[in-house]
Amino acid sequence: GQLPTWLRGILLRNGPGMHTIGDSKYNHWFDGLALLHSFTFKNGEVYYRSKYLRSDTYNCNIEANRIVVSEFGTMAYPDPCKNIFAKAFSYLSHTIPEFTDNCLINIMKAGDDFYATGETNFIRKINPQTLETLEKVDYNKYVAVNLATSHPHYDSAGNVLNMGTSIVDKGKTKYILFKIPSSVPEKEKKKSCFKHLEVVCSIPSHSLLHPSYYHSFGLTENYIIFIEQPFRLDIVKMATAYIRGVNWASCLAYNKDDKTWFHFIDRKTKKEVSTKFYTDALVFFHHINAYEEDGHIIFDLIAYTDNSLYDMFYLKNLDKDFEENIKLTSIPTCKRFVVPLQYDKDAEVGSNLVRLASTATAVKEKDGTIYCQHETLGEGIELPRINYDYNGKKYKYVFATEVQWSPVPTKIAKLNTQTKEMLHWGQDHCWPSEPVFVPNPDAKEEDDGVVLTCVVKSDPKEAPFLLVLDAKTFTELGRATVNVEMHMDLHGMFIPEQVVKTETE
Repeated sequence: GQLPTWLRGILLRNGPGMHTIGDSKYNHWFDGLALLHSFTFKNGEVYYRSKYLRSDTYNCNIEANRIVVSEFGTMAYPDPCKNIFAKAFSYLSHTIPEFTDNCLINIMKAGDDFYATGETNFIRKINPQTLETLEKVDYNKYVAVNLATSHPHYDSAGNVLNMGTSIVDKGKTKYILFKIPSSVPEKEKKKSCFKHLEVVCSIPSHSLLHPSYYHSFGLTENYIIFIEQPFRLDIVKMATAYIRGVNWASCLAYNKDDKTWFHFIDRKTKKEVSTKFYTDALVFFHHINAYEEDGHIIFDLIAYTDNSLYDMFYLKNLDKDFEENIKLTSIPTCKRFVVPLQYDKDAEVGSNLVRLASTATAVKEKDGTIYCQHETLGEGIELPRINYDYNGKKYKYVFATEVQWSPVPTKIAKLNTQTKEMLHWGQDHCWPSEPVFVPNPDAKEEDDGVVLTCVVKSDPKEAPFLLVLDAKTFTELGRATVNVEMHMDLHGMFIPEQVVKTETE
């Protein structure tokens, strides 16, 4: 095929790549050592490269020839030959564990630099062209968080907004929203942008010992959206996991009888909206987009009715027959919530306060809280991406992978949120990754551009390829076959040529 002449830059991807070290194996697919890979587009050609992230975790494990650093689903134990004092000390030091820097989930841009990110307080700077691993950054030096998301947002000035959980502060568990500036003052050119990190606000956890797990958050022009779901981390269990010989993942629990709370923080005043909004219990990982319309906040996310998704990726379940054996007990649903921030305070109890054309409702309860129910936009899609120029604004299109009853994607989909129609691309025995939308520099319309995805074949003898689709029609423009073993990955970003150029200069 032919690539558009304007497509120039690097598609950078991240995901778990190595699951066996010496005689030891990770328990969970999300624990594998991070493998970065990139597709560079220039002059109508595509160049591929991949490299393991040389994290401290990677180096320690490789040197010991076994897993010595714990991951979320795999607890590692020290050498049994060590003396008894060292052993006792290592048990104590695991209560608030030194987390891994195996940053295997996503790529983030902060200032002029790029970082591999996971969900702990560590991120690793990388060179987007050579994929070399550079310094390690500890968020904890700049803000009191032990966990942070891999899905930050970027505002129009290029500042990074992200969220983390603080679990160490004497039982005052809270969620902290922070901002990393895109540039530092001229006279401090040598300093990193993290030195100027600022805390936007903090939200106390509904339960001090059971903070909510979250993987992303939402953003509109004036508000930050944080959803506290009843899928929670048990801090006491976490502190004793090492002694009990269990992994940290076993300290996560979902309470289906609990509520899911919506928090809206005003970006200007940094204060939370005082009205309490909630919905039924749900589990979700990915926000899609959010925007404001006529006194309402509208936000879309992909939700489940249980937490079976994580369990499916235990490697013991991912054997050769997994497509037949593993079936999702809850299919991912694209849910739209419509939340009236401005409503008649004298409205009757039991009345629906939504004034927009939507089947989503927001009903006033006796105690003044507002119970929200969603409108379904579509089903069976995950790893959603949008045209990021429309982030926080009214938008139409979602690009996503399609998952039927198996957690492994079989197609790429484009969902029109207004008509609920879907376009698909799929081929037999193909497992595509998260689709990344790249806008045409002269675009007049939201879907004017291309969608990029790496496709792995279910038959290991068949070569994987990078697929380029016309984002409007979903017709194939071209594919670049790569004659190497490629792993299924998680997330990534496209870096336009002019951004990469200025880096290397």
